[in-house]
Parts: sequence; structure tokens; C-alpha cells
Amino acid sequence: MKNINAIIFDLGAVILNINYQKTIEEFKKLGVENPASLYSKKTQTNLFDQLEIGKITKDHFLQEMQKKTNNASFSQIKNAWNSMLLDLPENRIKLIGELRKKYQIYLLSNTNIIHINKFKKKIGEKKYNKFYNLFDKVYYSHIIGFRKPDKEAFFLILRNHNLNPKKVLFIDDSPQHIIGAQNIGINTHHLKSHQDITTLFPDITLPEHH
Repeated sequence: MKNINAIIFDLGAVILNINYQKTIEEFKKLGVENPASLYSKKTQTNLFDQLEIGKITKDHFLQEMQKKTNNASFSQIKNAWNSMLLDLPENRIKLIGELRKKYQIYLLSNTNIIHINKFKKKIGEKKYNKFYNLFDKVYYSHIIGFRKPDKEAFFLILRNHNLNPKKVLFIDDSPQHIIGAQNIGINTHHLKSHQDITTLFPDITLPEHH
């Protein structure tokens, strides 16, 4: 880590616990045929891409999804879509707070307005604001108009903060995003499902919770 001065974190399955399978199962209950072919960790259809880069509204997305269900309501579809969002472990928040004393810290997430609204609601506005302010800057795909592994998503951060890719570490759980970052010279760590970011920085001591 001695040549690193900035770290870019992914959000889902890196900081926030998520379970793609829960959403697949909930979509199935609503009558969606083969939901894993529409959306999974490895792949997704154009509809989900468009939502994630802010090219369509949440209502347009819900209308299109509704056609794939047994006439489910918008709120049922939203609940199914949001069911993948789990908890936000406190020790990861503490780690990022400690890392910020040594490094510039950024968040780059392929996400969408429905998930972010639910995330805010789930953890509460106060905790969400505290989380958001942990980072020097937050980059959500639906706001910036690019999603990983598109190199533009990475270039945006490098340009905005005058970062040298050789001095940046990117942490993500998706192999395709890791390859996208590596292709432009960013150092990477592919976080496997059995790993936790709190074990990646043995030199960082987390404050005890009293």
C-alpha cells in the first residue's frame, strides 16, 4: 500500500451486504420468468443498464418490469427489487473512517434511484448522511451516466481529482469491473465472497467500541 494515495470502493457486497438471489426469488414469486437471465451479479439486460445510468425514470423501469409479472403492483416490484439490500456493518464504516486519515477515499457504485432511496430509508437519514460524508466524493452510476466496467466511470474520478492510476487502489467484488479498472492502469483487489474489507488492511487498527 506504500505507493497508494487513493482508494475507490464499490458499495454492494463490499461495504453494504447484498444478496442477488433474494431479488431473483422475489421476482419469481411475482411471475417473472427466469429472472436470473434479466438480472444477476454477472449479467443484466438493457432495461437494468438504462436504469443504472439514469437514462430511464424509475416509473418507466417499473412499467416495463410490470409487463413481465402477473400484474404485480409498482410497490410489489420495488419491494422485490430492493430485497437484495441487507445490512451495513459498523466495522466497515469504522475502517473507512480510519483509512480516510491516510488516503483519499471514493465510492463508485453501479446503482439506481430505487435502491439508493431504499438504502437511505433502511439506515435512516442521519446514518446515511454520515455514511455519504465518509467519502471525499461519491459516484453513483445513475447520477454520473456511466457504469462500471465502462472506462469513462473510472476516468471521471481520475480526472476530477487529478489522480495517478498507478497510485489508486480499486476494490470490487465483480471480476468484470476489476478488469475494467486494470485496463486503464488502476491497482485492484478482487474481493471474494468469503473476504471482508476489514481484513485487507492489517496495519489499520479499528477503534474499540465502548
